[in-house]
Amino acid sequence: MKSTKNYAGIADEFAQLETAKVILIPVPYDGTSTWGKGADKGPEAFLEASENMELYDIETESEVYLQGIHLTEAITENTSPEAMVNAVHKTTKEYIKRNKFVTLFGGEHSISIGSIRAFNECFDNLTVLHIDAHADLRESYEGTAYNHACAVHEASQNTNLVQVGIRSMDAIEKTFMDAEKIFFAHDMVTDEYWMDKVIEAMSNNVFITFDLDALDPSILPSTGTPEPGGLLWYETLEFLKQVFEEKNVVGFDIVELCPNKVDKSSDFLAAKLYYKMLSYKFMGQDIDKDYDNTYDVDYKSNNGLKFQDDED
Repeated sequence: MKSTKNYAGIADEFAQLETAKVILIPVPYDGTSTWGKGADKGPEAFLEASENMELYDIETESEVYLQGIHLTEAITENTSPEAMVNAVHKTTKEYIKRNKFVTLFGGEHSISIGSIRAFNECFDNLTVLHIDAHADLRESYEGTAYNHACAVHEASQNTNLVQVGIRSMDAIEKTFMDAEKIFFAHDMVTDEYWMDKVIEAMSNNVFITFDLDALDPSILPSTGTPEPGGLLWYETLEFLKQVFEEKNVVGFDIVELCPNKVDKSSDFLAAKLYYKMLSYKFMGQDIDKDYDNTYDVDYKSNNGLKFQDDED
C-alpha cells in the first residue's frame, strides 16, 4: 500500500495528524480467512475508490473531510493472528488516547478483536454493535482464538454485544449468544420496529464493527463469504443514522471487502459507506480549527473515555 497519499485525495491541510479529528487506520490482513481470499487488498481498493468519490454529502449537507481525516501507515503485522491483533490493539488505543475519532478499514474480521479490545479499555459500558451475516462467536477456530470466525467472541464476554443481520452460524455459537440482543435477518424482514429494538438494546457508548457481508450480495458481491438475504443500502443508512443520532458512537471499523477486477461497485459502496458514517457522526458540528488533540479530564468526562492507567 502507498503510504504517502491522503485519504480521498484531500488537501494536506485537512490530513494532518495534529489537527485531524478522524483517524483512519488501514489493516490489510487476510491471515485466517477460510473461503474467498483477498481481504488484504480491501484497504487499497477502498482508498482508490474514495479518491473518485464526491466529498459533498447531499443528505447531511456537509463536507465531513473538513473536520480533518488523517490516514495512518497501514498495520502490516502478519507473523501470526495474535501478533496482528496485538498490533491493532496497541495502535488503536494510542490514537484513542489522543482524543481522535478512530476508524479502521480491514482486512478480514479478525482485526476487530484488537480494535474492540482497545475501545473497551477506553470507554465505559461499551456496546459493540456487530453488523454482519455471520455470528462470529466461536471461541476458537482452526487452532486459534484470533480467527475471523471468532471476531466478536471476546466482545460477547466483555462488552454489551448487539448483533444485527445474522443469517449464518454454527450450532456451537448458540451457547455464546444472547437471544435478547441478536437480530436475525429473517426476523428483521417482518419486523418494522427492529431498528428501535436494536437501539433499546444498546448502552450510550457504541463501537460499530461492520462486516460488509451484512449487505446483500446483490449490492456488494465482493466479499469473502457472501450470504443471500442481506441488508440493502437505504435501510442500512436509515439504521446507521438513527444509531449516530441517538447514541455516542465512539469509533468503528469496516471489514471483509475482497475486491475483484470485474466489480468496482463494491469498492465504491464501501467508500461511500465509510464517508456516510463519518457524515452522520459529525452532522451539525461546526469545523473547529482550534481542535485540541491532547488528552485531558474535561474531554474524558464529556466523551465517555476512561483510563485506569497510562499504559498501552
